Amino acid sequence: MKYTPQELHQIAMTTVGKKLEKKGFEFLAINSTYGKNPQFVCQKDRKLSFVLVKHVLYPANPDEFNTIWMEAMKQHAKDKEARLYYAGVGIANDSDLEEYPEKDQDVLIKFSGNIKRIL
Repeated sequence: MKYTPQELHQIAMTTVGKKLEKKGFEFLAINSTYGKNPQFVCQKDRKLSFVLVKHVLYPANPDEFNTIWMEAMKQHAKDKEARLYYAGVGIANDSDLEEYPEKDQDVLIKFSGNIKRIL
């Protein structure tokens, strides 16, 4: 059985959420609904932060994002006087990179650990 886009999104969010915790971010709100932004509303050093998480399937590059989509999020962050971050997570079927990830098989996760500050 194949993962749904929501399930793949949840894998990416879990991956990024663990990294945010290690970096000392305090979670104020989490939105795990696929397609809704931002995914994490956090605070670090008393500064409001929005973290966008996007998953992509192999061979797409997880560090690239749609600039039109990002411009809308930049404006939202400016309006709220918040920092804006982006974290991309690549996901693949570990048995065959060209195949869609299956629930009964291991997945390969490509996450550099880089949570890029946009604003």
